[in-house]
Amino acid sequence: MQQRLPVFVAALWWGSLTALGFMVVPLLFARLETPAIAGRMAAQLFSAQTWLSMGCGLLLLMVLQRRSRSDFEQKQAVAPVDKAQSALLFIVFGMLMALLVEFAVAPRILAREQLRLWHGIGTAMYVLQWLASAIVLWKVADRIEASTPEHGPS
Repeated sequence: MQQRLPVFVAALWWGSLTALGFMVVPLLFARLETPAIAGRMAAQLFSAQTWLSMGCGLLLLMVLQRRSRSDFEQKQAVAPVDKAQSALLFIVFGMLMALLVEFAVAPRILAREQLRLWHGIGTAMYVLQWLASAIVLWKVADRIEASTPEHGPS
């Protein structure tokens, strides 16, 4: 179970970003009475998503860092350590994008300051976070697959 924890956490991160950004928020704007109401609700959901992203990222950093250290100490293959370290870079990048959207972009959108510009920047950063979380999910799932024997489930 502990070996699969990073996959579950990465899947939660990527899946929550996917559901919120590509389904929930578009539905809010399609179904709620006014764009202002939908925008306020979307802002609250994106803020909650930031903190979920931070929690997932921190948990992944702790688990993968500990596992990288133990892999190195046990003198196992170098490839899993390299995969974990490259995943760490994408985790940090995704967390940075989440924080920048929350604290640099969202306040400007809420203040309706150059709305089109800041909405575009926020969307781009959200997509970058989504891509980073997808790469993390891919890397940790690949790492689990590479470490399991080919005969039968583990």
